[in-house]
Amino acid sequence: MAKAKNTKSDKTPTAKTPLTPTASSQAIDIGISTGDRKKIAEGLSRFLSDSFTLYLKTHNFHWNITGPMFNSLHVMFEGQYTEQWNALDETAERIRALGFNAPGSYAEFIRLSSIPEEPGLTEAPDWKEMVRQLVSGNEAVARTARKVLKTADEAGDDPTVDLMTQRLQTHEKYAWMLRSLLE
Repeated sequence: MAKAKNTKSDKTPTAKTPLTPTASSQAIDIGISTGDRKKIAEGLSRFLSDSFTLYLKTHNFHWNITGPMFNSLHVMFEGQYTEQWNALDETAERIRALGFNAPGSYAEFIRLSSIPEEPGLTEAPDWKEMVRQLVSGNEAVARTARKVLKTADEAGDDPTVDLMTQRLQTHEKYAWMLRSLLE
């Protein structure tokens, strides 16, 4: 069987390609300008990509944890990835409410995320490295959320500010809880 070439489609946006509004986006009049909605949607797209990458990494580590911390970390990771999975939808729906399409492919998430992927199939890190990476990932998601929050606040987008505030609280808590395991 021939291996498929990994080529980029002309329709696949790059990190520098701006979002294009949906067909109904031009008719949206929610008190936020099209330009501000676009900036917020671009930030939310990066946040969604960071969040999805962290979700996937957390789930990977849940599956591949071994050693003396297996039970406690297996359970902790499951609680975190379950909560993260449920939160992804709210972010994507907010992007749609602003009149833009949400990223939804691995290629888009990889391109937009600030969090590196972690292979699971070849070799999983030890539990301490898993925890370190998840601390770093939660901190990265928090930094991205702060940027989006600032942009949304300046544009008067209270629903996005509220969403980012909730996500900040969650990811800062996760980072703290995970960091405590390394002390």
